[in-house]
Amino acid sequence: QVQLVESGGGLVQAGASLRLSCVASGILSSHAMGWFRQVPGKEREFVAAISWIGGFSYYGDSVKGRFTISRDNAKNTVYLQMNSLKPEDTAVYSCAAVRRLGAPPREPNEYDYWGQGTQVTVSS
Repeated sequence: QVQLVESGGGLVQAGASLRLSCVASGILSSHAMGWFRQVPGKEREFVAAISWIGGFSYYGDSVKGRFTISRDNAKNTVYLQMNSLKPEDTAVYSCAAVRRLGAPPREPNEYDYWGQGTQVTVSS
């Protein structure tokens, strides 16, 4: 069983940076990790994903070039560095995990474990 806890969210102004962390309890061996975000009334949106070894990483079109996903397997932690934040990045950000080698999935329904989410609010 894997449990995920996100942190690092907050209220920032447009153009600022934040780094989200997702700490896993339980074994993360062979698990791909993803970040998703959701605003009320909208579907969950893919943000980024990274493979177990870190050789594969993917980004949603809206964050490409501004966000960077990384992981430290020794610390059971995945990070999402968010730069040049925009008001439209405002959402609840959640991390997710699935036991899978190779390319990580981009669809939320392919993930087995989810954190509770952390709120990111970007003011204009």
